[in-house]
Amino acid sequence: MKFLKNLLKFLVVLIALIIAILYITDTDYLIKAVRTIYLKGHSTAYLEDYKEFDNQAIANGSPQPWPNHIDYNSVNATERLKKANKDWGTIAYVIIKNDSIWFEEYYDGFGEDSKSNSFSMAKSYVSGMLGKAIMEGHIKSLDQPVCDFLPAFCEGKAAKMTVGDLSSMSSGTDWVEAYYSPLSITTRAYFDDDLSKVINGLKVVNEPGTAYKYASGDTQMLAMVIEKATGKNLYTYLEESFWKPLGSENATLWQVDSETHDLVKAYCCIASNAKDFARFGKLYKDHGKWNGKQVLDSAFIAKSIKPRFPSSPEYGYGWWLKKHLGKDFYMMRGHLGQYVMVQPEDNVMIVRLGHSKGPGDALETFTPDIGLYIEEAYEMLNE
Repeated sequence: MKFLKNLLKFLVVLIALIIAILYITDTDYLIKAVRTIYLKGHSTAYLEDYKEFDNQAIANGSPQPWPNHIDYNSVNATERLKKANKDWGTIAYVIIKNDSIWFEEYYDGFGEDSKSNSFSMAKSYVSGMLGKAIMEGHIKSLDQPVCDFLPAFCEGKAAKMTVGDLSSMSSGTDWVEAYYSPLSITTRAYFDDDLSKVINGLKVVNEPGTAYKYASGDTQMLAMVIEKATGKNLYTYLEESFWKPLGSENATLWQVDSETHDLVKAYCCIASNAKDFARFGKLYKDHGKWNGKQVLDSAFIAKSIKPRFPSSPEYGYGWWLKKHLGKDFYMMRGHLGQYVMVQPEDNVMIVRLGHSKGPGDALETFTPDIGLYIEEAYEMLNE
């Protein structure tokens, strides 16, 4: 009994010491990481982790349900697609043809209205809100300096950084994208209670606007710019600019860093469903028009879905670009395989949400699953 008491006392002292060290070394965000992710058996963020964080609600307006195609669900998923969906934990697979639901299936207890984390698909929304802020005159152009909004970036190379550099992932900052390291800045940003402090601490080490480097911090900084320019929280601006105008059927949630700081995790973490996510793809496919109204500037969209840098043809402004089956796709993409893939000439969109993207490096430009989801959709469409 005495041994157990001493052991318990030792463990209490050890835990207190570890916690003290975390606070002293400014890594106390790891406490939140352990509580919300690691103790739940995950090694990284997961689809329903939004329930463990602070969120701000984004209301929907008058719902505009997608119509079902005349050939709705008339074809079964291919065997290859069925296997991929099972092996990689797909929760939603939807094919939209001519703005109608052509095929939809849901798995693992999820349904058409179930919420799941969008992860980096949110980056496309943030870039779209930059376009909206320019359209409304809050921001002059893609060439306006970030320094005009964020004083921490007014010296040296940072003074040359523009809002367009943030949208096109070419800020030149020292951000390093790493999802599985608990000590990375990416992990810190996901769990820290003060995102503004994290972002304002970044250093611009390379010439801005000269080369693409994927960095979630660029999108987070862009969110802070948009909030400063518009005078509105980003979740409010999303609701007013897109969520309500595009007829979303469901209200949604956007994670914030904390109740006190109330800054959205702009590089990720809008929790919604496949068919409401697809609306943003349709807006871009239709050159910014929705029900005949110009919601977003068509010139901004045209620029967004073309590469900014010839050496990096995979990225435009907030959108991924891929040629497959001889066709040009642009897409919203998120961690673990969240996709809205748009092929405008065929008027086809493919949405996949799930627990895993299967084999391949998480930071690889395009993992093999993307090609599979496109190929099997076209196999089904051509039956």
